[in-house]
Amino acid sequence: MPAALLSDLDHLDPEAMRSLIRTQHEQLSSRATEIAHLKLLLDKLQRMLFGARSEKLVRQVAQMELQLEELETSRGEEEVSAHLPFQMETEQEPKQPSRRTLPDHLPREVETHRPETSCCPGCGGPLREFGEDVSEILEYVPESFKVIRHVRPKFSCGRCETVVEAPAPSRPLPRSYAGPGLLAHVLVAKYCDHTPLNRQSEIYARDGVDLDRSTLSGWVGASAALLAPLVEAVRTHVLSSTRLHADDTPVPVLAPGNGRTKTGRLWTYVRDGRPCADSVPPAVWFAFSPDRRGQHPQTHLKSFHGTLQADAYAGFHPLYEGGRIVEAACWAHTRRKFHDIYAATASTTASEAIRRIGLLYAVEKQVRGSPPEIRLAARQARATPVMEELRVWLNQTLQTLSAKSDMTGAIRYALARWTALTRYLDDGTVEIDNNAAERALRVVALGRKNYLFAGSNPGGERAAAIYSLLGTAKLNGINPEHYLRYVLTRIADHPINRIAELLPWNIPVTHSSEITTDT
Repeated sequence: MPAALLSDLDHLDPEAMRSLIRTQHEQLSSRATEIAHLKLLLDKLQRMLFGARSEKLVRQVAQMELQLEELETSRGEEEVSAHLPFQMETEQEPKQPSRRTLPDHLPREVETHRPETSCCPGCGGPLREFGEDVSEILEYVPESFKVIRHVRPKFSCGRCETVVEAPAPSRPLPRSYAGPGLLAHVLVAKYCDHTPLNRQSEIYARDGVDLDRSTLSGWVGASAALLAPLVEAVRTHVLSSTRLHADDTPVPVLAPGNGRTKTGRLWTYVRDGRPCADSVPPAVWFAFSPDRRGQHPQTHLKSFHGTLQADAYAGFHPLYEGGRIVEAACWAHTRRKFHDIYAATASTTASEAIRRIGLLYAVEKQVRGSPPEIRLAARQARATPVMEELRVWLNQTLQTLSAKSDMTGAIRYALARWTALTRYLDDGTVEIDNNAAERALRVVALGRKNYLFAGSNPGGERAAAIYSLLGTAKLNGINPEHYLRYVLTRIADHPINRIAELLPWNIPVTHSSEITTDT
């Protein structure tokens, strides 16, 4: 109160004084609530930025390079699409790429392909060797390059002069010298290890192998086109489940024309029944969209029937209208709201909320990996009473708080979603949280720190496809690079109607490498 007005207090009657005190108390309470909210927001932002430097990586030159990379990648995708056996042939013959001599210093591994018979297929006469055809493939083995030299001796019949030669070995990409192991390494380095193609080019140059970015871009696009049927098989497998985890994350995408970035969206849908002893293989399918409109998940899930575990994003709400899809909410997301408050203010109320939620997780820890009926019985016996006490405590605590406090917001968030948050108590196949989807998105979050996500919408769709294969391989305990090497060695000649044979859980164990994964 200004000093000039202090003397006025002496002339106020008791009722006016009480009214003034109430008004000032309300003002102070409102300001205290606002200050607490701003402190919480500041603390959260500081923790998000801790250890990371906020650099503007999207400079004009980098944007132009990414645009060029996308054009080169799309060209490679179009070229291989013209040669896929399951697509119609184009009338225009693709432009022949220039042949590149592979470096002489690289070790050579010779594979000789001889005809299956030593007799002329025409007249049965003896064959005599008179020359050979040689082709070379650049291959990558862990930490080094080598050249596979394919030699096909040519024979002619001594009687009728018929020329006999073994057929040329199949290549993953038509008229390309890239071996399946090299293609797998480039894809995993870009999408799993977050190494941009221009940086990969520099790394390979140190080994004396000249692979410019445009060459690598073409290989990425061509490989994505080749792998498209397998990605579709993953999508079909995921959406055939009756339980899914869903989440999304923002991704920066270069906007056409103006050189600026826009915010696209990467959606993930996870099928993983391992926590309830389901023997069906886990899998993850990613989908890209240029924005976050609700029509995208509605399109993605138009054939899905079952329980969807997701956050409170409003775009999911139309899916729950009509009963085809049942909502299950995420306790980890709810707990995080109380944790943020505690981390910023050391609130005893937030601490108590975290403790009570922890009791629910203690039950889950004991039954993780058990069949649904065991999980259901344990939840109803031990978790349901805890849940009821938690709801009573939340409602009682809410009555003691300011309507504008962050704690009030966290409690109201939980109570507004109570039916979805307690869904798992009545279904032993449903999880307590949506961590399966959040884990699937970690690889995307790491990639965002290293480079701009995509240079175009098709680039985003291509990344989503490769993420689907890499993520599914990891969920099944398979080294993603070994898996892609196996697939790229075979997929060009594999019957399209048997593409499911190349899914991660169907490949022979001798061709996979067990790795540690989150479950």
